[in-house]
Amino acid sequence: MPVSALKAGGPVKSNRSAKAAAFAAEVTTLYQEFDLQEVGLTKKAFEYALKGYHYLLDHHWLNKTNIISICDLSQSSRNKRLYVLDLDQKKVLVNTYVAHGRNSGTEFANSFSNSPSSHKSSLGFYVTQGTYMGNNGLSLKIRGMERGFNDRAGSRNVVVHGSQYVGPDFLEMNRFCGRSYGCPAVPADESETIIDLIKEGSLLFIYHPSKKYLTRSKILNS
Repeated sequence: MPVSALKAGGPVKSNRSAKAAAFAAEVTTLYQEFDLQEVGLTKKAFEYALKGYHYLLDHHWLNKTNIISICDLSQSSRNKRLYVLDLDQKKVLVNTYVAHGRNSGTEFANSFSNSPSSHKSSLGFYVTQGTYMGNNGLSLKIRGMERGFNDRAGSRNVVVHGSQYVGPDFLEMNRFCGRSYGCPAVPADESETIIDLIKEGSLLFIYHPSKKYLTRSKILNS
């Protein structure tokens, strides 16, 4: 091969372009197969989630590889903005409500933190772990995989749990769902089903189009 072609990055550039094209095609195909537009998940949020999924899969950090969960915090907390997807069945298993941190915003989340006692949500990719019985009943530990964004989830006790301040019953009397101390809290009557589906090694992605996160996430910019 000519040296000039190597200097120009010929085959390397072509390989990257081919991978990018294949990934874009995968995003489009799956987005349509899951009919995610119908349930309100943007294609961009799904694209980021799928990119992170491939990254964690390539690093062998996922034990449950068919499940992806996405909390889309760009949406109002009045919306069903939690999506649990089964990649094998090409099916949305769960679409329901999820809370954000009380200091992240009111109806809409707009501020995020990894700091202890911030009572804010932390963006980025997580891997689900084991369960335990806590003050909120069955709860699910999650491991934050992004340094500086969510890697303090364990020490902050950020977990998935059920709550009465999330869901349609609460919304009948309130303008938007209640807020947590940073946990992605879900409706109490759905929590056990959700936790059982996603526990023990699946991907959880807490998304918001925050410029700081999107430009600095090692996973998204790999």
